[in-house]
Amino acid sequence: MAISASDVIPLSHARANFSELAEDVRAGAEKIITKNGEAFIAIIDAKRLDYYHQLERERIHLLLIDEASKGLDDVAAGRTQDARAALTTIKKRRAAA
Repeated sequence: MAISASDVIPLSHARANFSELAEDVRAGAEKIITKNGEAFIAIIDAKRLDYYHQLERERIHLLLIDEASKGLDDVAAGRTQDARAALTTIKKRRAAA
C-alpha cells in the first residue's frame, strides 16, 4: 500500500484526532506520525502487524532452510572437517594474533 501525503500526520494532530486516525487505520490506511518534521512512528492495523510478523518468521525459516541446504551440499561435496580440529586451528590463530 502506498503512503500518500494525507497519511503523514504531525504528532500534535495525531494526539488531537487519535480516534479518527484509529478508525482510518482500521479501515486499511497506514499513518506515519511525524515529530519535529521527521518520521517518528507508524500506526497500522493489529492484524496487519501480525501478518508482517508472520512474513518475517517465514523469511527466517526460508533462510534457515537455505543454510541447511548449503550445509548438506558441503557434506555431499566433502567440504567438511572435524569440529575439534577446526576449533583447535581457530584457537591457535587467535593466540598467534
